[in-house]
Amino acid sequence: MQRTCIRLASSVTTKPLALQEANAALLPPKPLFRQILRFHRNLPSEMRILGDDYVKAEFRRHRAVTNPVHIIGFLSQWKLYLEALPASKEGEMFVGEKLDPFLLEKMSSEQLGQLYELMQATKDVWKPSESVNGKDLDKP
Repeated sequence: MQRTCIRLASSVTTKPLALQEANAALLPPKPLFRQILRFHRNLPSEMRILGDDYVKAEFRRHRAVTNPVHIIGFLSQWKLYLEALPASKEGEMFVGEKLDPFLLEKMSSEQLGQLYELMQATKDVWKPSESVNGKDLDKP
């Protein structure tokens, strides 16, 4: 991202923000990226690996974006994701939430394709390895 676009994401005032304003304030890309990876430490290892790879790839893909509207949208959505993550070791019980149908309608076909690929990747990670007394229940 260009230097001027990074400034758009940083706070423009030195006075302290109200609580609601602080939640609405955007973080610059690098601190946001680092905070997300820090919060991923509280997730189970399978979720952490998948999440870390996805976050790194998304931030890498958006590194060269110069449109301020896209940058603000990108950073605000990742900030919302950060706020939804568990802050402590309760990440073992983290389930997530369902996508808003209105949001799904607004997605492009490329975004829906990426969402489908992510769904397939998470299914592979969370396949239950069901076995009883050393025998695999998946096999007849």
